[in-house]
Amino acid sequence: MEKHIFRTSIISSHLSQENLEAELTMNPTASKKSEEIANFVEIFPILKAEILKDLPLMDMPKDKIEWIDKLIEINVAGGKMNRGLTVLHSLQLLVEGRTLTRSEIFKANVLGWCVEWLQAFFLVADDIMDQSITRRGQPCWYRQTNPSSSNNSLIGNIAINDSFILESCIYTLIKKYFRNEPYYADVLDIFHETAYQTELGQLLDLTTQPNRGDFSMFTLDTYRRIVKYKTAYYSFYLPVALSMLMAGIVSKPSFDTARDILLPMGEYFQIQDDFLDCYGEPSVIGKIGRDIEENKCSWLICQAILNGTPAQIALLKKHYGLDSKVDVEIVKRIYNEIDIQKIFRQYEDQSYGQLVEKIKLVKIMPQEVFLKLLSRIYKREV
Repeated sequence: MEKHIFRTSIISSHLSQENLEAELTMNPTASKKSEEIANFVEIFPILKAEILKDLPLMDMPKDKIEWIDKLIEINVAGGKMNRGLTVLHSLQLLVEGRTLTRSEIFKANVLGWCVEWLQAFFLVADDIMDQSITRRGQPCWYRQTNPSSSNNSLIGNIAINDSFILESCIYTLIKKYFRNEPYYADVLDIFHETAYQTELGQLLDLTTQPNRGDFSMFTLDTYRRIVKYKTAYYSFYLPVALSMLMAGIVSKPSFDTARDILLPMGEYFQIQDDFLDCYGEPSVIGKIGRDIEENKCSWLICQAILNGTPAQIALLKKHYGLDSKVDVEIVKRIYNEIDIQKIFRQYEDQSYGQLVEKIKLVKIMPQEVFLKLLSRIYKREV
């Protein structure tokens, strides 16, 4: 029953329940997409059970097993799952001319969930560091009620250790399902390497605003370095690289080509994210944006510095990075005065065009791998 409810809720986020049957009948593409989503969602309880079943053998009490169960359910499940599904989608395009076996589909989805687990690890930790309020439409994990508390205290800093637990689950799953695969060591390497790259990106992000009102480090070069490491590697390069390993691709030029396209695509995605942090509806994007309050080196503030008048920049230095509604509104007013939305739309179209032209030059692997991924994020609203 739990699995059915979970599966239905995910599918319903893409197609309303009452229209699902008609949509699947009339639109074979939608039918295939929904089937892929359903298959992906369906193995989540299996993977969670694999993690939980070892805990009694490690002398974990029942209440702590329930804690980890809830930790996984709330933080790993319930996202858009784009990163995880990219592994299977890319593998299907890489093995042109044949149909994937059931085993290949299952293993691609396992790796996809490992990517989702990695993101959950990052998000739980990131929300603490940024003092975020909501995540996926509910309180961040560290702001939720401590299940072991008798006075309704919050999980708080225990969530730091919980993030480590989420990361460790990845290697438990990889060992179980891939230990006998020839690419086992490569999968381990790329997960460790990607985690390290993302942590370096987080360090860059957290240390670019040492003094509020000091904009000396708020440059596009700094911004690009942050998002390359903090977002692009794990969100775009990792899922495709995993599919390449499954497809038996081992040549360095192939991975270099993928990196050359996917890292700029990740930058494009993060700039969209920065824009939505300021202008997206919390009920739609699932979180309350706090880049302004947190004094972040975001794309918007970099553009405001480049396009603002000296008077506007002086006001930004005075009000950017303060956690009050009045200060945030002043910053947003200046964004509107320089027409940041127009600047963003121009950037979005230009960046999309440049990526398409770069993809058209690819000969070493199917161009569709990159075009499909790009099409899923172009003009996105969430």
